Amino acid sequence: MALSRFKQPYFGLKGGWLTFWITVACATDMSLFGYDQGVFSGVVISDDYLKVHNLEGDDKTDLSAIVTSIYAIGCTVGAIVAFSIGEGMGRKKSIIFGTTIMTIGAILQASSFSVAQMIVGRIVSGWLIAHGREKEAAQILADLDNKSINDPFIIAERKEIIYSVEYERKNAIRWRDILRGRTQQGTKTIRRLLLGAGTQALQQFGGINIMSYYLPTLLINSVGLEDSMARLIAACASVAYLFASGIAAPMVERFGRRIMMIVSTAIQFFCFLMMTILLYYNEKPGYPHSQEVAKASVVFFFIYYMGFGLGMLGIPWLYPTEINSLPMRTKGAAVATATDWLTNFIVVEITPAGSKNLGWKFYIIFTVLNAAFMPILYLFYPETSDRTLEDLDAFYRDNPPLIVVGHKDSTSRRRPAKYAEWQNRDIEEAAVATGAMRRDSDKAVPETAHNETEKQS
Repeated sequence: MALSRFKQPYFGLKGGWLTFWITVACATDMSLFGYDQGVFSGVVISDDYLKVHNLEGDDKTDLSAIVTSIYAIGCTVGAIVAFSIGEGMGRKKSIIFGTTIMTIGAILQASSFSVAQMIVGRIVSGWLIAHGREKEAAQILADLDNKSINDPFIIAERKEIIYSVEYERKNAIRWRDILRGRTQQGTKTIRRLLLGAGTQALQQFGGINIMSYYLPTLLINSVGLEDSMARLIAACASVAYLFASGIAAPMVERFGRRIMMIVSTAIQFFCFLMMTILLYYNEKPGYPHSQEVAKASVVFFFIYYMGFGLGMLGIPWLYPTEINSLPMRTKGAAVATATDWLTNFIVVEITPAGSKNLGWKFYIIFTVLNAAFMPILYLFYPETSDRTLEDLDAFYRDNPPLIVVGHKDSTSRRRPAKYAEWQNRDIEEAAVATGAMRRDSDKAVPETAHNETEKQS
């Protein structure tokens, strides 16, 4: 009903342009997180920041880590709140509400003159068919594909979504049952929830926020660079990061989610392994080429950023929205996001003390973790590229094996033929039904006109 008030919703945008500007809106909000990481990584080593907040000296390392990592606690709380109110509020209002809170947090941080204020600032920073609004949902589907609301493709797509929602409702699992692990009926809600949240845990424990928040610090403490050179290299690494993430956009559909995550994790493993070896020789007493190997290790910081940008940057945010069923998408995305921020907090909290006290041994932890993540991704994560959300619901209704290796429908980068056949059949049925409706409508018009003529005579 609300859409009828406006002759041209979304400023008249449809199809590709509508999708483009939706992506821009979401990317703008996500850039706030990236900006926080980029700025704060330089802030934590600046003399003014350390003096104003009384964080100078080795005895303040733990407090400095808390100030940096507390941002993630605010984000974790926000994600938990999101799965409580996000579905009712809707995506658009939730984003606006969250951005408003983040703006308040940014103001608090920018004006901070004490540790307490900085911590508070970083904490603060941190639905349609399912609600019976089918007409609005159909209009949005039509606008996104730049088709008529009566187009057979749109009708078939709407029917698939309605069926998936109704199926999930009948087989719905309460949060109480999910938390207790009592059941795995229906479309494997628990398994899908864990897979989606798992990508975020793999992303964070892969070591990205060692680099994002502390790269200048690591370059000073581990490699022995000067402050200005560390900042310059961190800035250059961010450019390489941007370049790699841009390359990933077309590759993720061509090669699929599984392959991109596995390759990305393999690059991360190799980089941490090389950093560990080179920094070991750098710290080895009496080693004649310690300065050379320290500088050589900088190369692998760059390669790590590029490897992460190719797969583990974007896919862990995408995967939870694809793997979870339609009614569980908000809850699934919220749980995945909460997992991301909780694991983010752990990594950011331990990094300053870990790099200071363990030296090169600290990098062994993330070398081992990335080595473990590769078989986890290979064995347990099904492919989601070139599938509709309804395809994945149908896939899980067939009770697929937990280990996906050897199961063609689980690992194929292309959409399984049976799903395409089902969709084509639905489109044909919708086309036939639409044609019949039009014929009935055409017949009704002459009869109505004839009756009106008789009344006038």
